[in-house]
Amino acid sequence: MSNDKYLIKTLGECKYDSPILEMKFVADDERICIDPRVKNCTKDCSEPASFESSGPREKIFFDPAQTRMAIVTCGGLCPGLNDVIRAIVMVSWYRYGVRNILGVRFGYAGLNPENGHPPTVLIPDIVEDIHRDGGTILGSSRGAQDSPAVVDYLVKREIDILFTIGGDGTQKGALDIAKEIEKRKLNISVVGIPKTIDNDIAYTERTFGFSTAVSAAESVIRAGHMEAKGYQNGIGLIKLMGRDSGFIAAHAAIASGDANFVLIPEVPFTLEGFLKALERRLQNKSHVVVVTAEGAGQELVTADGCDKSGNKKLGDIGLFLKSEITERFRKIDKPVSIKYIDPSYTIRSVPANAEDSVFCFQLAENAVHAAMSGRTEMIASLWNSKFVYVPSRLAVTHRKNINADGMLWQSVLESTGQPHNMM
Repeated sequence: MSNDKYLIKTLGECKYDSPILEMKFVADDERICIDPRVKNCTKDCSEPASFESSGPREKIFFDPAQTRMAIVTCGGLCPGLNDVIRAIVMVSWYRYGVRNILGVRFGYAGLNPENGHPPTVLIPDIVEDIHRDGGTILGSSRGAQDSPAVVDYLVKREIDILFTIGGDGTQKGALDIAKEIEKRKLNISVVGIPKTIDNDIAYTERTFGFSTAVSAAESVIRAGHMEAKGYQNGIGLIKLMGRDSGFIAAHAAIASGDANFVLIPEVPFTLEGFLKALERRLQNKSHVVVVTAEGAGQELVTADGCDKSGNKKLGDIGLFLKSEITERFRKIDKPVSIKYIDPSYTIRSVPANAEDSVFCFQLAENAVHAAMSGRTEMIASLWNSKFVYVPSRLAVTHRKNINADGMLWQSVLESTGQPHNMM
């Protein structure tokens, strides 16, 4: 099998010796199999599809003393943003000796001078403690900017490397910027760090912030469980993040062990099917906990238009279910006590937990290694428990989803006891 589609673009020959002399360097031909199953790795006796292994290279493309970097954070807030910013600065400054690092203000809007957001200078003293706080010290925004205007800005500022921290829309924007750079034959590297709290970027085992979000959501589910247990026919209804993928809802439900129903975008249900199952649960137990991802059951609710990132606006499935559940039990004259919890913005803004902080640093340091060696149009990623480099064009082809026939969803069904089919 040809690996051409998985190759990472480079700006040219690496002529400078890496200043990280005490480290073990990674060879350019070191690769990680995409599918680790033996039957597929040995299929047709051909070379299996693989990603380039990440890590420091012995030779680098940019002269650290002359290199200027810029970092931009885009899209919704997510635990770990400050950790990634800090790690990029620390690795670039102390390991490579780069002394010119700019922080772009308010997402891609800060890369268009018409918006009037001048960048901020980043040095270790400024970023050393920012990982203790949630959010991003650079600010964020949604939506793309005119790629030619952005490249004009990069050229005017003499920026050699642009780090784009964001999700699917951010990386699509980064790819457009990189294509404009390539069109002009400029030596500017664009390297992405995938950020989405929903964990739905393709070709990434997980994204930073996801572990923290699951931990925070688990606590919310437990609170909803306590509220439900405190009342006769108590119902805890919790809406969690997950536009197109229900990973947070699924993982948090399993972790808590308190959920009785989990609704996600990947598994369809009808309102009648769900309500009948809910009735049966309350006949057998005096309380119930329902966890729904925000993108679940969108065919049941109405919403119009798109947000600035081009995502279709969602109807509020949480409030819809609260209303329908209340009406259903009113009709059968069975009083219920519904406690509705929507913790989305609370979860998005918390600092990263220990696991995510480590993950953020490792993603960022590998992104720096890639950029300094002249790699571009790519994201740093974790795949098969190894850090790899993935072409941006692949990362934005689709969004990762839960397989309704896979082991994760089977675990949800076994943990909750909910019916396999609620149609």
